[in-house]
Amino acid sequence: MSAKRAGKASKARAKGERQPGQFFNRELSWLAFDERVLDEAADPTTPLLERVKFAAITASNLDEFVMVRVAGLRHSVRDGDADPDAAGLTPSRQLAEVSARAHQLVGRLYTLVVSELLPALAQEGMLVAPLSDLDESQRAAVTAYFREDVLPVLTPLAIDAARPFPMLSSLSLNLALRLAPGEDEKAPRLAIVQVPSQLPRLVRVLGGGRRPGSDPAHGGEARTAATTEPVTFVWLEAIILAHLDALFPGQRVIESAAIRLARDAELELDDEGGGSYVEALEEELRQRRRNHVVRLEVEDGVSDELLAEVADQVEVEGQDIYRVAGPIDLRALMTLVELPGLERLRDTPQKPVPLVDERDQRHIFETLNARDLLLHHPYDSFDPVVALVDQAADDPDVLAIKVTLYRPGTDSPIVRALARAADQGKQVTVVVELMARFDEERNIKWARALEESGAHVIYGIRGLKVHAKICLVVRRTAQGIRRYVHLGTGNYNHRTARLYVDMGLMTSSPSVGVDASAFFNALTGFSDPPRMPHLVMAPTQLRERVLKLIERETRRAQDGQPALIRAKMNSLVDERVIQALYRASGAGVTVQLNIRGICTLRPGVARLSERISVVSIVGRFLEHTRIFHFHNGGDDEVYLSSADWMPRNLDRRIELAFPVETTDCRRKVLDALDQVFKDNTKGRRLGPDGLWKVPARPASEAPFSAQQAFYEQARRAFDRRESASPDVFEPITSKPAPR
Repeated sequence: MSAKRAGKASKARAKGERQPGQFFNRELSWLAFDERVLDEAADPTTPLLERVKFAAITASNLDEFVMVRVAGLRHSVRDGDADPDAAGLTPSRQLAEVSARAHQLVGRLYTLVVSELLPALAQEGMLVAPLSDLDESQRAAVTAYFREDVLPVLTPLAIDAARPFPMLSSLSLNLALRLAPGEDEKAPRLAIVQVPSQLPRLVRVLGGGRRPGSDPAHGGEARTAATTEPVTFVWLEAIILAHLDALFPGQRVIESAAIRLARDAELELDDEGGGSYVEALEEELRQRRRNHVVRLEVEDGVSDELLAEVADQVEVEGQDIYRVAGPIDLRALMTLVELPGLERLRDTPQKPVPLVDERDQRHIFETLNARDLLLHHPYDSFDPVVALVDQAADDPDVLAIKVTLYRPGTDSPIVRALARAADQGKQVTVVVELMARFDEERNIKWARALEESGAHVIYGIRGLKVHAKICLVVRRTAQGIRRYVHLGTGNYNHRTARLYVDMGLMTSSPSVGVDASAFFNALTGFSDPPRMPHLVMAPTQLRERVLKLIERETRRAQDGQPALIRAKMNSLVDERVIQALYRASGAGVTVQLNIRGICTLRPGVARLSERISVVSIVGRFLEHTRIFHFHNGGDDEVYLSSADWMPRNLDRRIELAFPVETTDCRRKVLDALDQVFKDNTKGRRLGPDGLWKVPARPASEAPFSAQQAFYEQARRAFDRRESASPDVFEPITSKPAPR
């Protein structure tokens, strides 16, 4: 059965079990997650620049939601789909409710930014000011900057019968202008000026007639304890609007307004025709820039006439138009967040802690011969994972390196090491998932570079996205061939490993190594999906394994035994899994869920989910770990996974779940679960009404943040190792140590 047919069959089976009121709507649950992110921006106990960061993330999240989820609903409506979802809402009804909720979210975001965050920044010496607030020397500097840096880049576009409305790029900022009619014209004319994305959106203004720098993050710090001089920024579009006479000499501008479009970003890849898969993806990415507009943002003061004209040109109406009471595209606020200095306005720095000492990391193969490593990022450093690939690239005994790459990021040390290994003649196989949303073009570039170095690059599996996180190193030893494996819940990205909460297992277990080889052989060759004793693969095994494990706990509860299921993931949507959890709750199983984002399960409902609780942590780091724990009569069974419990992960992606079997590693995972369910500062509880709330904390109960506790725990463990480690004399030889 194909992945698509399997997904439809799963949906049909789940639909037959639905009862009214059992599920929340997925899209509204997604917006509730963005509201929780905005809560962090509104929290006065959060440092100011961190609040600004959360506001920018809220705006960025909403961009993606509109371009992907709202676009998908529009496709359904256009295709005549009137089937209700699990919550009983048709696509058209979902669009209406999503639009109302999204408009409320945008209103709340702008009220917070304009009325609270920007004034607070001004109090700290970072002024985002209108041009009218500048003194004479500053205005002179802005004019010089416009003439020398901005004007040469601008292209005014007049709109008339001979010159149609331009194809504006998705998420680009533009100025829509109404010009006074000419001698032979009766109506005002429309013009567009695109705000250059290559220039900083927030331009730092210097005094004394000095030109603003080309990068507002350089050329000096904002006010600190040592200086009382404020730093002033102005919006780039305000500079352009103040100098329109240079763009339209002899013309009278009646009105101007900033606008921004969001286009459908869903990829409908047809890989059945001629040409390569990569070429097909590149063409679809080009098409994405011309897709239907799904949102129009416009300044709140725009006239009805100008708005109607622009909306007609881009073919949007009603609920897809967002009037915003402030600067469009708040992602630009990240410029202020990234300014140097101002540490008192940020979270206290927390550098990832080494899990192993320097010698063990420099000899990573010896270390893994002795024991497994369980990494908990960003508290534990990602360096052992980089060391594995880096040392494998230069070790003459290493025969092959195989890895799945999804979002490795720019300037990746892992990609560099793979290229170096291929250059040295090692067998390097890289399974690349190009379809990592909004990273597709970057992935194509580094994948082609790997090919040029001699690596075997596999561009995914037809019809299935490769989302598993696994690296296999095959090495020759005195005892024969040995395999070293890393399995993770997050991407092979050394930068996001400092920001995302993930776990990874490093092992030289022979049985795991055999499974890893079978997994890669299935991806790179024409073979049936493997039945692996240790690793659990989607879409062939994972759904059924999860359901069986839930059913086993259900039977234990029915037999009067203690029964417990705990799970942590990004999203919970799959109806069959949710129905199984409802049955488990009804049988007496305690179910504790930690869901960062979307959750369509309705907890705490009498005679349905009374024993199910759901917690979400939104804090300093992005929670990304997937952990599944089944009590199993006291013989705890623990899995880590790349997969959430969603149909796309279980039915339409190549995913892996893997057991954590060594005592120390399993205890570390279980301890982590204990902590996330104790969080009483960032842990919001989901109620049966769909509302997320931080429970009132008794005065006698100390505040507890799981993320802070994890870091302190990692730090204490490191300090204990350092104090207990004896000095070791290591001779220097002519043969360099492994890198």
